Amino acid sequence: MTPRGKFITLEGVDGAGKSTHTEWLAETLRGYGVAVVTTREPGGTAFGERLRDLVLHEAMGLDTETLVMFASRCEHIRQVIEPALARGDWVVCDRFTDATYAYQGGGRQLGVARVAALEQWVHPGLQPDRTWLFDVPLEVARARLADARSPDRFESEGAAFFERTRDVYLSRARQYPSRIHIVDGSRDIPTIREQLRAEIRALVDAAR
Repeated sequence: MTPRGKFITLEGVDGAGKSTHTEWLAETLRGYGVAVVTTREPGGTAFGERLRDLVLHEAMGLDTETLVMFASRCEHIRQVIEPALARGDWVVCDRFTDATYAYQGGGRQLGVARVAALEQWVHPGLQPDRTWLFDVPLEVARARLADARSPDRFESEGAAFFERTRDVYLSRARQYPSRIHIVDGSRDIPTIREQLRAEIRALVDAAR
């Protein structure tokens, strides 16, 4: 019987730098002989990518936004994540449900209860095996976003929104310390990757 794969997620506020390391992390895993699927949320499927475009660029109510996130996630799990894990692949996903707790629950002040109810409905038995939370001070994230492309609905939010989002991320890291490992995203890339490389190696060794 093929051992189930591992589910790895990368999290952080916009501008924290997580996306810089997604493909590198996947290639590092492949270097250890691991089959890897990289994906993202919202998105990950043709259906999900259409919903991603809507949620990033179209005005909508908070309840609608949260439901769209979980609709995309539900299909993403069904089409991509669960099949990959079942065949023994490792999945590296740019954002998952921690992001909904942080952005909708914290940033938009929806709170925990509705997000938790949807999480229990959509993926009651699925949690990441490891989450790397890229954390930077707000001023660093904002400065990076200022140099980026035209901002989407989330990137256009003010400082208070990102402070609330970051606070929820850090709260979840305290709540789930064995799963969520904090990465100081303000450091230089080689230093960050030195930390990640050591933790990746430990994950792979533990899975063998």
